[in-house]
Amino acid sequence: MNRYVDLNRAHWDELVPVHARSAAYDLAHFDARRSREWLDQGSLGDVRGKRLLHLQCHIGTDTLSWARHGAVVTGADFSPPAIELARELGTKLRLEAEFVCAEIERLPRVLERHFDLVYTSYGVLTWLPDLEPWARAISELLERGGRFYVIDTHPFLGLFNDRFGEFDGSYFHSDEPLVYIADGSYADRDAVLEKKTSCEWQHALSDVVNALTGAGLRIDALREFPYLMFQRFPDMVRGEDGWWRLPDSEGRFPLLFSLLAAKP
Repeated sequence: MNRYVDLNRAHWDELVPVHARSAAYDLAHFDARRSREWLDQGSLGDVRGKRLLHLQCHIGTDTLSWARHGAVVTGADFSPPAIELARELGTKLRLEAEFVCAEIERLPRVLERHFDLVYTSYGVLTWLPDLEPWARAISELLERGGRFYVIDTHPFLGLFNDRFGEFDGSYFHSDEPLVYIADGSYADRDAVLEKKTSCEWQHALSDVVNALTGAGLRIDALREFPYLMFQRFPDMVRGEDGWWRLPDSEGRFPLLFSLLAAKP
């Protein structure tokens, strides 16, 4: 399993400078006054003064946005270059933020403290080979009464290739990953990469729920949405609200889900 994770780490290490110069992240104009439009503050409530851990934080833009909203933030990612850039951004913006380089299952031992909130979002679960260690780490990291929130692409999308309606996958998990060899990324589709190989795992919605409840968490809310935060299929249309939708299937299919859990 480590070789797959190592392949992904090398891939994401190379994506850091690609994303840093991309129009999608627009770091030249990212500042302490601007929040990512995808943050779901409503589900986590008032975060001021709350200890918030952001898992798979990449280059830290969302982590710093939570800091801008008053949270006491820690971002974690397995890519050293991503964490280095996140720290640089935090220093530049004069925002209090801690960034830690570690795989999720190691975080309870690395951080040795608890959090009021644990957050992760958008394109994160497919990079995890096994959700049980992920869920156990979240449970260990949360304070009693603490909350966990995830918002991510719906596993329903794992059924399709690059065109909606063309079945080319499975809804259910397999220990063997889907291996992709390709240039580009969601932030820069034209980027030419040396580390082209990436590995992803499908997880059914029941896998997510069962992993979290098996780790002792209580599910408080599970929602599904008919829109996405990026153009997953070529015929998708972006609305005035910034979300991408299937024009001929409005409201018929789940494309995104969110889950709110708590540690009793």
